[in-house]
Amino acid sequence: MERRGSTSIRLSDDAVDQNGVARFADDWGMPPTDDATIAPWIDYPPTPPPKPTPSRSFGFVQKTSLASIVSLRQNSTSSIRNPGLSNRPSESQISLHVPDSKRRSADDSESSRGLVYSGSSSHSAETRKQKASLFSFSRLKTRQSKPHLRTDSEDSEHPSLRAPVPPLPEPVYNNNNVFNGVPSPSMSSPSIALKKEKRDKGKKKASQSIVPPSPPPKSNGQEFTGDLNLDSMDGIVDFSIASSGLSSSTPKDSPGLESHSDISFNHHFLPPSEFSDPFSTTSVQDKRKAIIPQGDYRKVSPKTMLPPHRMSGTPFGELTADSSATGPGSQTWVPPESWAVEKGAEDPYNNPELSEPQESCSDGEGGKRRTVEDRNMRNGRRVRHPHSASFTSVVSAASRSSRTTIRQNSAGYTFKMKIFRQNSTYHVIAIDPDSTVANLMARLNKKMLLEEDNAQYNLYLKEQGRERILNQNERPADIIKLRMKQAGYDTDDGAHLLGIESLSILLKFVYKSQLLAGDDISLEFYESVDLSGRGLRTIPVALHQNADSIVWLKLSRNPKIELPLDFIQSCVTLRELHLTHMSMKKVPQSIRHSTTLQRLHLSSNCIRDLDDASLDRITGLASLSLQNNRLEKLPWHFPRLRQLLELDISNNKFKTFPTVVTQLESLRDLNISFNMITEFPEEIGKMKTLETFFIVGNQFSRFPDEAAGMTSLRLLDCRRNAITDLSVICMLPKIHTLLADYNAMHGLDLSIGPHLANLVASHNDITQLSLAPGPMGKPPYALTLLDVSYAKLSSLDDFALRELSHSLRTLRLDHNSIRSIPDSLGDLKWLETLSCTDNKLDALPSTIGKLQKLEVLDAHNNSLTELPQGIWNCASLRKINITSNFLGSWHDPPVVVVQDPPSPSSSVSSSSVTLVDGNLALPVSLDRKPSMVSISSTRTLPPLVHALEKLYLGENCLTDNVIHPLMIFKELKVLNLSFNEIQDLQPNFFHNMHHLEELYLSGNKLTSIPAEDLPRLTRLHTLFLNGNKLHTLPQELGKVAHLTVLDVGSNYLKYNINNWEFDWNWNFNTNLKYLNLSGNKRLQIKAESAPPVRHSRHLQHQPAPMLSGFTSLSQLKVLGLMDVTITTTAKDTTVDIPDENADRRIRTSLSTFCNMGYGIADSMGNGESLYVLDLVHEFHDRKDEAIFAMFGRTHLPTGVKPGISPNRLSKFLHDNLVNVFKTQMAAVNDKQEREGVPHHLRKEGITKALHWTFLKLNQDLRETLNFSARKGSQVSMTTANNQMEVQHWRMGVSGVVLYFLDKTIYAANAGDCLAVVSRQGVCHEISRKHDPYDRLETARIRAAEGSISSYGLVNDEVEVSRSFGYFQHFPPLNARPDTFVYDLTDMDEFVIIANRGLWDFVPYQTAVDIARTVARTERPDPMLAAQKLRDFAISYGADGSVMIMVIWVADLFNSPSRTRQPTLDNIVDPQMYRSRKKDEVRDRLINRLDFEVPAPTGHVTLVFTDIRNSTHLWEANPGMPTAMRLHNSLLRRQLRFCGGYEVKTEGDSFMCSFPTTLAAVWWCLTVQVQLLHESWPLEILECEDGKAIYDANGDLVARGLSVRMGIHSGTPLCETDLITHRMDYFGPMVNRSARIQSSALGGQIMCSMEIIREIKARVLEVEEETEYSKQQSTQAVEAIRRLGVVIMPVGEVKLKGIELPEILSILYPSGLEGRHELKEAAPDPTASGSRVQFSIPQIQELGLLCLRIEALSTGRIFKIMPERKASIQSNSESEDNNLADSRTFYGNPELLLPPLNDTSSDADLMLVLDSLSLRIDNAVNAIYQRYGVPSPQPTTNTVDSLMSTLIQDGALNSETLEYIASILRRQ
Repeated sequence: MERRGSTSIRLSDDAVDQNGVARFADDWGMPPTDDATIAPWIDYPPTPPPKPTPSRSFGFVQKTSLASIVSLRQNSTSSIRNPGLSNRPSESQISLHVPDSKRRSADDSESSRGLVYSGSSSHSAETRKQKASLFSFSRLKTRQSKPHLRTDSEDSEHPSLRAPVPPLPEPVYNNNNVFNGVPSPSMSSPSIALKKEKRDKGKKKASQSIVPPSPPPKSNGQEFTGDLNLDSMDGIVDFSIASSGLSSSTPKDSPGLESHSDISFNHHFLPPSEFSDPFSTTSVQDKRKAIIPQGDYRKVSPKTMLPPHRMSGTPFGELTADSSATGPGSQTWVPPESWAVEKGAEDPYNNPELSEPQESCSDGEGGKRRTVEDRNMRNGRRVRHPHSASFTSVVSAASRSSRTTIRQNSAGYTFKMKIFRQNSTYHVIAIDPDSTVANLMARLNKKMLLEEDNAQYNLYLKEQGRERILNQNERPADIIKLRMKQAGYDTDDGAHLLGIESLSILLKFVYKSQLLAGDDISLEFYESVDLSGRGLRTIPVALHQNADSIVWLKLSRNPKIELPLDFIQSCVTLRELHLTHMSMKKVPQSIRHSTTLQRLHLSSNCIRDLDDASLDRITGLASLSLQNNRLEKLPWHFPRLRQLLELDISNNKFKTFPTVVTQLESLRDLNISFNMITEFPEEIGKMKTLETFFIVGNQFSRFPDEAAGMTSLRLLDCRRNAITDLSVICMLPKIHTLLADYNAMHGLDLSIGPHLANLVASHNDITQLSLAPGPMGKPPYALTLLDVSYAKLSSLDDFALRELSHSLRTLRLDHNSIRSIPDSLGDLKWLETLSCTDNKLDALPSTIGKLQKLEVLDAHNNSLTELPQGIWNCASLRKINITSNFLGSWHDPPVVVVQDPPSPSSSVSSSSVTLVDGNLALPVSLDRKPSMVSISSTRTLPPLVHALEKLYLGENCLTDNVIHPLMIFKELKVLNLSFNEIQDLQPNFFHNMHHLEELYLSGNKLTSIPAEDLPRLTRLHTLFLNGNKLHTLPQELGKVAHLTVLDVGSNYLKYNINNWEFDWNWNFNTNLKYLNLSGNKRLQIKAESAPPVRHSRHLQHQPAPMLSGFTSLSQLKVLGLMDVTITTTAKDTTVDIPDENADRRIRTSLSTFCNMGYGIADSMGNGESLYVLDLVHEFHDRKDEAIFAMFGRTHLPTGVKPGISPNRLSKFLHDNLVNVFKTQMAAVNDKQEREGVPHHLRKEGITKALHWTFLKLNQDLRETLNFSARKGSQVSMTTANNQMEVQHWRMGVSGVVLYFLDKTIYAANAGDCLAVVSRQGVCHEISRKHDPYDRLETARIRAAEGSISSYGLVNDEVEVSRSFGYFQHFPPLNARPDTFVYDLTDMDEFVIIANRGLWDFVPYQTAVDIARTVARTERPDPMLAAQKLRDFAISYGADGSVMIMVIWVADLFNSPSRTRQPTLDNIVDPQMYRSRKKDEVRDRLINRLDFEVPAPTGHVTLVFTDIRNSTHLWEANPGMPTAMRLHNSLLRRQLRFCGGYEVKTEGDSFMCSFPTTLAAVWWCLTVQVQLLHESWPLEILECEDGKAIYDANGDLVARGLSVRMGIHSGTPLCETDLITHRMDYFGPMVNRSARIQSSALGGQIMCSMEIIREIKARVLEVEEETEYSKQQSTQAVEAIRRLGVVIMPVGEVKLKGIELPEILSILYPSGLEGRHELKEAAPDPTASGSRVQFSIPQIQELGLLCLRIEALSTGRIFKIMPERKASIQSNSESEDNNLADSRTFYGNPELLLPPLNDTSSDADLMLVLDSLSLRIDNAVNAIYQRYGVPSPQPTTNTVDSLMSTLIQDGALNSETLEYIASILRRQ
C-alpha cells in the first residue's frame, strides 16, 4: 500500500455547534455519497450500491441487536459474510444481508463471539471490496477544509477547542427512543416487555415501533456525506465494549439479526462511549481519567448518533428500576480503546498497589440464580446490600489482616474481599454465593464513584498479569472458589487463610473505567518487537507508524490488546507472531489477513476450535503452535495449509487422532503429546513427509501396519503410552531416534531399519531381547545407542550383541536381573559407554580388554568379586564405577617392569617390586608394604594407567594389602575407596597422584592418613575422612591450599587444636567452604583469651591466629559441630563461631532430640553452596514433641546467574515454619473446641494444621518477595538487585515436615523432598513425590491451565508438580501438601528424610538396607547411617546438593534411662546381628540385610515351599526366569527379617528351618502377602496361572506366582553337608513336613496340629501355653497379630507314605481367606494355563491374513464384503459391477473361517490355529509355484554365483561382503 502525506482536516464553524459537536442532517434516508466527500484523502472512486438480492435484508430503522454487528473483541472476533457478496464493493445502504444458513441461535454457549468483524482500514481498496458498509449517515453541511485544524490566530480557533458551553437541562428519554439502554440481566427492561407485546400482536415490524429522535437543527451551507462503515472505523469505534457484560440471549422473535454475543441491543446505533472524539473540548486530564462533562453527550464524535440522556435528578453511578442506559454512568459503559485513559496525578487516592496480579484464562462463570437484591431492583426499589461495607483506606503492604475473608451462612460461604480502584485504593465488600456482577455494580457505584466523576465504570477480573471485564450475570463467588481449588485451597482453607490481604494472590477485582493502551513506546529497531506482559489494550502508535518494518512481533500476555485489521495489513514484512497466554477463546480474525506470516504461536490460550479462524488463508504459514488450549478437533479445511511444516497441538483435549493432519502435504514436525488419544487411524501412513513425531503421554497401544508409510520419519517420541510392539516403526527406512520409555512391551524382537541409531526402551517389562536378522544384502545395523534399563531381562542374546558390533557406542542395561554378559561383548569395537548397574552380575566378560574405545564402565551394585585382568588394556577407559560389589582383589598389571635406578628421594628400593609370571608380586621378606614408585617407565605401563581419571570402589571388600596396584594410576582425578576394610595406607600412596581432585576414604578403619605427599596434592579440593578411627589429623593437611570440602565427622578426634605446629588446625585452610566435625564426641574446642605469640620452627615470634575460632574462614558455607564440646576457661574467652545466614549453615546441637538419636549428612556437590536447609526443633514444654524438616533443591534452576541462590526461599521457610505451625495448631484447636470435637479425636486436626502451614508459608513467602520488590521500587536499586528479585520470584524449593507427637508421625511434603520409615527392614513411604508425569498431577495441572512438556516439565520449566515458590507458575504449581499419619511401634527402626539428591540414585528399599548396615557395626550411630547414604549417593552419580537425615525412632521404645551419648549402645537387640561368615551369599541385596541366624538344632520348625504348576510355566512362559529370581529374592529377604535359615533349594522349592514355631508362621504369612504385590513380568500376569483373582467382596486374593507351603515342628536329625557346609535335616519329621506341604494348594499354608496349638496359645491366647511357648519371639507374635491370621480346619488327612493320619489346618493372612473358596481345577491335558493365552481377536486377525494369502495364491485380492445400510438406497447395479471385478474377491470372513465365540475352549483355539497354519503354508507354496519363485533355500551354486556377482560389482566393502557370506552360510 502506497504511503501518502498527512493531511489536516478542519470543519467550519457552521458545521459544528458551540461545543464543537458536528451538526447532523435531519434527513435519515438520504442517498449514499462518495467517500471522498467526507474523506478527501481517499483517492479511489466510490463503490456503487449492491444489487438487490433475494436474501433477507434489514433496513436502517429496523430494531436489530447491535451485538449482531459489533462483537466483544476482548478475546476474539468472528464474522458472517454472505458468500455472494464477499467480493462486492462497499455498500452505502444501511442494510445487512444474512443468509439463513449463517444465522446463529441465541442460546449459543460462546457468549463472547460476535458475528461481524469490524476492525478494518479504510485505506485499503482491496479490503473494502470484501466488506459491506453497515451504516450511512446524513450529509453534513461544511465548507472547504483548511490545511490545519488550528492556527496561530486566536480568532480563528475552532469551536471544538473552546471551553464547553454549560449544558442544557437534560431531557428525559424513555426506553423506546433512538438509543435504548441495554438492560441488565438482573433488571427488567421496557424494551423486553415491548418485544413481548409485539409478539402477542402478531410480530409487527420493528421499524414501525421505533421513532428516531429529532436531529439537531440544520444550518445553511453545503452538505457532505459521512460514511460510517464500521469496518473502516477501527480506532474510533471500540468493538470490545459493545457487548460488555449483558444478557447472553436474544429474544426469539427479534426481527433483527440473531445475536451470538452477550448483548441484545434494540437499535443499529452505537453508544457514544464507543466512539473516539478527536474534537472534544474536554481537558487532557479529564480524557485520561475518562471523564465526560455533564450535559449534551452528542459531542463524542462527528459521526455519532444521539444517545439517550440520563434521567433527571439521577446522579451518576446510581441505578434506578428502569435505568438501562448505556451511556456514561451506566453499568455497561466503558471508554473506547482509542482513549488513552491513565491514572492522573489529580486522583486523590493515588497509592501504591498492594499485591502482584495473577494470571488466568478461565471462562467467566455466569449464573441463572437471582438474589433478593435482584428482585428488589427489578421491582424498582434500591436496596442497600446487608454486607456492604464502607470505604476503606489503603493499608501498608506489610500489615496482615486478621479478618476472615470467607464465612459460612445458610446459603453457603460469604467472601469478604477488596474491590480495587484504578489508583490501588480499595473498598471492602462481602460477596455471597448468589451475588452477580450486576448486584455488585449497584453497590459499588454508590460507594466508590465520586460525584464529580462522570466516567463509565466496570468490574474487572485481574489475575496473573491479565484482566477482563466481568459479565453482568457472572458470580464472583464462583470464580473465587474455582481459583481457590486450582491453587490447592479447600473451602475451609480459604475461610481460614485467605484474609482480605491474601486473597489478592489468587485474583483481584478492579472497579475502573475502560483503560486503553499505556504510554507509547519508542524502539530503536522495529524488526524484532517484544511487548509481552505490558498490559496493552491497543497497538501503540509507534508500531502503527513502523508496521512495514516489523518482522518478529511478540504480544503475549496482553489479553486486552486488539489487533486491528489495518495494522495487520500494514505489517507487510511480518514473519512471526506470538499471541500466547492471552485468554483467547477464538483466534483473532484479523490474523487471517496477514499474508506474509510464516510462524504463528497461539499457545496457552482457551481456544476451543478453529472453525472460524480461517487460517487456511495464510498460504505461507509454516509453523503453528496451539499447545495448551482446549481443542478437541481441527477444521475440515485445515489441509489447505499446504506450506505448514510444524504443528504443535499438545496439551489439548483430543480423544481421537485428527485425521485432517494426515492430509497436510508438507508437514515435517508434529506434536500431539498429552492428549487422550487411544489409537492411530489407518491414514497415518499418508504422512510421508513427517520427520519428527511426539506422542508422549497418550494412551496408544499399537501402531497400525499402515504406519510403515511414514517413510521420512526420523524421530519418534512415544514415551508413557501403553505400546506393546515397535516392529513396524523400527523398520522405517529413515527412522533415526526412537524413544519408547514407560510403555507395556514385554518382548523386544527387533528388525532394525538401516538408519535407526538411538533406541531407548527403558522402564518396560521386557523379558526377551532379540534382533531378527534382516534380508540378504542388508548393510550392518546403524544402532549406536541401546537402552533397555529398568526392565526384567535375565540374560542377553549372544547373537544380538554380535549383530551390533559395527555401530553400537552406548549400551545401558541398568536395573535388570542379568547374571552374565556374553563374551561377544568384546566384539563391540566402537562401544564407548557400558552401564550395567543394579543387576546380578558375578563377573564381567574376559573379552572386555578388546574394547579400545570404551570410556565409561559403570557396574555398581552387582555381585562382582573381581575385574578381569584384560581391563588393563582398555586404552580409552576414563571412568570405572564398581561401587557396592564384592571386590576383594585387584589384578596386578600384566607388564614387564623396566626398573630405573632409584632416586634419592625414593623411600623404597627398586628391589621391593618383583615379577612373577609377568605380574607384580609382593616381596616375601619385607616389613614394609610394596611400593609402586619404582615403576617409573611409562613405556611399559599398561594403557589403563594413562587413561583412567575416575575410580569408584566404595562398599567392597578391599583391604590395605590389595590396593597397591592403584598407586600407579597417574591421571586419577577422583578416587573413592569409602566403606571398605582398609586399616592403613602406605606412606607414599599418593606419590603419583598429582592430578587428584577428590578423595573419598569414608567408612574404613583408618587410624592415620599418609601425610608425606599431601602438600603435593595441589589440585585436591574434596576430602572425605568421616567414619574412620582417626585420633589426630596431620599438620600437612593445612598445606593443601585448594581444599574446600573436608568431612572428618564421626571419628575419634581428640587432640589439642592449639598445637598447630604438629597437628592440623582448620584456620590454615582458608579456602574451606564445607567443614564437618560432627560426631567427634571426644573433641574439645577450648577458647582462648588472646592470641599468644607462637615460636615456629621456621618463623620466629610469629603471632598465631585465634585457633579456636572459625570466623577467619570467610568462605565457609557449612560448619558441623554436633556433639563437639566447646568450652571456655575464663569470662573473657569465647569461640568465634560465625553467624548463620541464608547461605551458611551452622550446626552446634547434640545428636539427640526427644530421646531419639538423629544424624545428618550433606554435600554441596558441584554447587557453590548448599541449596538445602534442615530444621530440628524440640518443644521445651513437651519431651515427646519435635519437628524435623527439610527445605531446598538439588541444583540451581537453569538460567540463574552466578551469585543468586534459592537459599533465600529455604531460609524463610526454615525460620518461619515453627511459628506458623503453632499458629495453625492453635487455630485448629479453637475450631475443634467450637465444633465440640472430643479430645481423643482432636489429633486428627494435626494433618489439617500441617496442610494450613504449607499454604500459609507459601502465602507469606509470596508477600515477602512482593514487599521486597515494592520496597525496591521506592528506592534506588541497582540492575543487579532488580535481577535478583526477579530470579527469586521465579525460583522454587521443595519441602518435607515431620511432626512427632506421642509416638506418632505426622508428615507433609510438597515436591521431591521425601521421607520413609523402616519397619523390620521393610520400607514404608510417608510422603509422595510430586512428579508432573503422574496422571493425577497431570490432570490437576491441566485443569489449572498449566501444561506439561514432552520432557516432563510444568510449563516447560519446572520438574516438580508442587513446590514452594515458582509464583510465575501459580496456581498450576502450588504448595498444597500430601499429608500422612504413621503410628510407630517397637518394630520400627528409623526414619530417612532426604532430598532428590539421594532418591534419584538410591531406591527407597535400598536406602533402608544401607542404613540398617550401620546397626550391626560396633558403633550403631544414625550419624554414620546418614553419612553412608550420602557417600553412596555420590558414588552412584549424585553431583548436586544432597542432604540426608536419619532419625532413630527405635530409641522411643527403649528404657528411658538409656543414653546414647557416652556409651554408644546398640539401638536394637545385639542378638539380632552376628558376625558375618566368609561363605556369605554373594548378593548385595541380601548381604545388606541382617546376618543369617545360626542353623537351628534340637526342636525346630521346618517349612517347605513349592510353586504351583511351575513345570508348565518353565516350559511355556518366557517370563518365568525373571519371575523365579523375584520369587527367590523375596523369600530370602524375608528369611533374614524373620530369623529363618535356608537349608537348601531344589528347583523352585525351598526348605527352611526356624528356631521357633511362630517365626516360621510369621515368615509364611508375610511371603503370601508380599507375593501379591511383587512386580511380576507381564507374561506371568497374562497367563492363567498368574492372572489376578478377586473374591466375592472384590478383594485381590491371587496375583502372580502361587506358592504353597507346609509347616511342621519336631526334632529331626541334624547334620552338616560336607559339600555345601550347610546344616541339613533328616528323619521322619522331615518326611512328614514335606508331605504336609504337598497336600496344600496354591496360596495355602498347610500346618500340623503343633503349629495351631502354638498360635492359639501365644497369638490368639485362647489356649494354655505349651512347653515351647516361652521361647517364641515377641516380635513374631506382634507381627502375626498385625498381619492377622485365619485358621481353616481341614481335619485328618492320610499323607502319602505315612501310616498315621495327620490333623491339618490351613492358615491364611487376614484378608486372603477368600482363597479358600477357590477350587483348583484338574489339569487340562490339552491346554496350559502357564503360557500367555491367545485371544479370539488374535485368531480372527490370523484368519483374515490366511484368507488374503489364499486369495493371492489364486491371483486375486480378498476384501471384506461391504455392509449395506438399510436407511440408504444403494445403486445395486454399480455395486454388482464392483463385486463382479475378477481381480477382487469379496467375502464374509465369518463364513469362510471356523466359528469362534467367548465359549470356545483353549483346545478349540489350538485346533483353529493349527488349521490356519496349515492353510497359510499351502497358500505360500501355491504362490511359489504360481509365480515361479525359487526355493528360499539357496544352493551352493546360487550362493557362489551371488557372491561372485557382488564381488565383481565392487559396490560393497569387504566387511559387508563377509557379513552377507556368513548369513548365506548359516542358511
